[in-house]
Amino acid sequence: MILLTLYKCKLISNSDEPLPEPPSTKSSLSNTNPRNTTKLIEGIDNVLNTELQFFSNSRKRIDTCMNFTRPSLAITIESVRCAFVDANKRHVELRYLTEITKDNISYCNELTSLVDELRHLDGIKGNFMISESEYLAPIVLFEKGKISSQIIYSNQKEIVDQHQYMFDTLWNKATSAQQRIKEIEEGIERPETRVLKNSAEIFGYMKSIAENADEQSTCCSIGGMQLVYNYFFDEYKKMVHRSRRRKESKGVRWITSIDKDMVGLVKIFLDSRMQVRHLKNLIHIDFAVDNKNFNATIDKMKGGKLMGNLLISNEPAYVSHYNSVFEELWNNGIDAKERIKDIEQGLDLEDIEVIPSSARAQEKYLNIVRSAQEEILWIFPTANALIRQDKICAIPLAKEAAKEKNIRVRILTPASSLIEQKVQELKEYCYPANVFDIRYIEQMSETKATILVVDRKDSMVMELKDDSKTTFAEAIGLSTYSNSKAGVLSYVAIFENLWKQSELYEQLMEAHERLQMHDKMQKEFVDIAAHELRTPIQPIIGLSEVILSNTKDVEQAKLLEVVNRNAKRLQRLTEDILDVTKIESQSLNLKKEQFNLNEVITNAIEDIMTKKVFSSFSIKAKNPSIKLLNSQSQDFYIYADKGRISQVVSNLLANAVKFTKAAEDNIIIMIKKEGEGQRQNNNNNQQVIVSIKDTGIGIDSEILPKLFTKFATKSQTGGTGLGLFICKGIVESHGGRIWAENNKDGEKGATFCFTIPLSNVA
Repeated sequence: MILLTLYKCKLISNSDEPLPEPPSTKSSLSNTNPRNTTKLIEGIDNVLNTELQFFSNSRKRIDTCMNFTRPSLAITIESVRCAFVDANKRHVELRYLTEITKDNISYCNELTSLVDELRHLDGIKGNFMISESEYLAPIVLFEKGKISSQIIYSNQKEIVDQHQYMFDTLWNKATSAQQRIKEIEEGIERPETRVLKNSAEIFGYMKSIAENADEQSTCCSIGGMQLVYNYFFDEYKKMVHRSRRRKESKGVRWITSIDKDMVGLVKIFLDSRMQVRHLKNLIHIDFAVDNKNFNATIDKMKGGKLMGNLLISNEPAYVSHYNSVFEELWNNGIDAKERIKDIEQGLDLEDIEVIPSSARAQEKYLNIVRSAQEEILWIFPTANALIRQDKICAIPLAKEAAKEKNIRVRILTPASSLIEQKVQELKEYCYPANVFDIRYIEQMSETKATILVVDRKDSMVMELKDDSKTTFAEAIGLSTYSNSKAGVLSYVAIFENLWKQSELYEQLMEAHERLQMHDKMQKEFVDIAAHELRTPIQPIIGLSEVILSNTKDVEQAKLLEVVNRNAKRLQRLTEDILDVTKIESQSLNLKKEQFNLNEVITNAIEDIMTKKVFSSFSIKAKNPSIKLLNSQSQDFYIYADKGRISQVVSNLLANAVKFTKAAEDNIIIMIKKEGEGQRQNNNNNQQVIVSIKDTGIGIDSEILPKLFTKFATKSQTGGTGLGLFICKGIVESHGGRIWAENNKDGEKGATFCFTIPLSNVA
């Protein structure tokens, strides 16, 4: 020890002279060690001397991999610290890999100044050091502040190379120490999932969670509750107190399977204001989850014994998944107070029986129907299922119960002629009629099981094996009986939801019929009114134009222009109303022909620019420029109603002009192909897309979602709001589609697009 002390003092001197090797002992290393040596060195002093000699022997590099307990030793043991300093002075490359934690962060901060690079890796367990020619592995039992009493040394090239590869692999997976230290100092929790196997770590983790969490949801066996009661109950009571101060907290909740032996323990938890629910069939894993952390084990924890393995994670995906699992189990659970009350009153515990025998199932089934005192609920997957129930006397038993005991019977079944006949017979037999009620539902293709619930206490579910069979025994498969409150009430909830849906469906059908009749009358009226309006409008327009062309009186000409303009506006409104009526009644007649779409668009532009159309829209005296771009530089032939397509283009173009305020703005019309594909059945599935882009005021956010519906307009913009609805009807009747959006990337204005299938002629 005296020699070792002298060596320590030499290490911490400021001299740059070469350091002498420490005195040799029977277990320390020397440069005379033979090649291919592997040995175990024992004794704390010998272990320390061996490590110092290892540092002294290295000329190029030293790579160190240590668990979270070791950085403190590298700093607090002066001789080891000096060995790092000396190696650094000799330009030996030093890399250090460890797990940086809240407990060792101060040592790791200091260690960064002693080594070339320090990195962090979660959950490191191994401890070893390698140089260019030697390997050391202290045997450590994860005890803080203790030097290992044994160390493995080897200079065999194979061992050195293997561990160098292992170190490099771990090193490449590690993160920088600076990043990890910053995360710890700023309180940032890194997502991680790992398994704790050390009892001290498990105990510390559970205690830390109990001390810091504001809520927790636990699903476990009695052993898990006993474990918490034995070790962490005071912390859990404090957690309850913290949760009660947070309104959004769900508190401390437990799901477990309560039997007679557990009643006393559960009462203790309830008295401490923890919430407990009973679930007969727990899942095969005990877990606890809060809004940040999740942990689970498959150990049974008999008698409250600490588990041997604990999976822990703060990964958001794990936390979210198991919170969802817990909520589903919680919703299916029974309040612990009710469960304890049933146990103390000696009531039958829950019974679930799977019955493979059809004969046994039929016997059990009829007995349940006979036992009814208040209510019988049935859901039949097919009409045949109800007929088979009638044959085995289940329906007659329910009929007698309804008539003689006033038991309410409700049945949900798909409709058929036989069922309707049976319903009439039952309603005639039972009085009042509401004690035996049947409603119709859609035949369930996926769900093939008959569900019976009696008095909301007993349920029986019978799988439908073959609906074509006429007898009960041949048709059904497995049957399941249960008096589990959660299970039975779940079936009741399903029944009530379907019952309400069937009721709403009947009401909707009646309302739909009334609405159809109303729509029909309304459309007939609109159609007649629009046609009647056409008759006087045409002569008004014609005669006013004749007079206007002959008059020389300026004032009269102005008055006639007003009459003519408003008559044309009324004429267009009449045409729009007629078009809407035809579109809604799907009677829009198309006079299809083959024509060049480019010509239609060119003509529409010319009409707009020369104000030949849409005079009622008050087109500005000076319009913005309109450009037509053809990306393919070719003609596009379509087979469509030329007049209707021209109507769509003119309407969209007029809107673009109408909502473009400045004359210097541009309106760009582009034509291009869309949807390249192969020809099938002599039809070309290529489409031509027409887009009209303006730099105007854009589409109002309130109007955009309902842009192509009737009356989608704002009063200040004028118009009836029918134009775009008509455009949509025309485009879709041609097998195309239409849409609009505000321009992106800060560009003002909007773009309207529609597609039309191309003709077979290129």
